Amino acid sequence: MIDDSYTLYQLLQQQDILRGKPLLWWPNDGTFEVLVGAILTQNTRWEKVEVSLQNLRENNLISLQAIASVDLDLLMTLIQPSGLYKSKASYLKKLATAIIEDYGDFDNFVFETDRDWLLSQKGVGPETADSILCYACKRDVMVVDAYTARLLEAFGYSFETYDDLQEWCELSMRREMDDEDLARVFAEFHGMIVEFVKANSKGKAVDISLIL
Repeated sequence: MIDDSYTLYQLLQQQDILRGKPLLWWPNDGTFEVLVGAILTQNTRWEKVEVSLQNLRENNLISLQAIASVDLDLLMTLIQPSGLYKSKASYLKKLATAIIEDYGDFDNFVFETDRDWLLSQKGVGPETADSILCYACKRDVMVVDAYTARLLEAFGYSFETYDDLQEWCELSMRREMDDEDLARVFAEFHGMIVEFVKANSKGKAVDISLIL
C-alpha cells in the first residue's frame, strides 16, 4: 500500500521508466500536434495515432490553419487508422476553427486558454482537455486516465470520478514539489504511470511487485 501520490511518484522514478522518451513524454510537446494527438487517441492505441499523425505530416496538415481549412473528407481519410474518424475529423476541424475565432493563433491559445473553454468544445472531455493543458500549454495539470485508475486499483484505491482520481494524484505532489516544477513533474508522472502499466500488465491486472 502507498500513502499518497508523491510516494508513488518517487517509486516510479526509481524505475527509470522514461529513459529515451521525450522530455515531457508526449511527442512534440508544446505544439499544435499535441491537440491533434489528444483527439485522435480517444478510444484507440497510440500506435494507430502515430500512423494518422504521419499521414497528416506527409500532407502538410499538422498546423492549426491547415486543419481548420482542410477538406473534411480528406481529413477523414488521413486519420482513418485512429478509428472513429468521422467524428474525430469533425472535432478537429471545429476545434481548430474555434481556436482561430477566439484566440487568433496557436501561441495566444497556449497562453490564454483554460479548462472551461476546452470542455465547452465538442469532443473534448476532461482527459483530453487536461492532456492539451499539460502537454501543449505546459500548465501544472495532472492528466489521469484508465492506466492511472488501474495502477491505483492494484494498490487498493478506487475513485468514483475523474476529478476524484485527479485530486488524489495532485494533492501530495503540490504539497511536496516546487510550484515552478509542477508542469514538468505532472507530465513526467503521467508518462511514468502509462509506461509502467503498459509494461507490467496481464489483462487488466497490474503487477506492482517491481515498485514495492
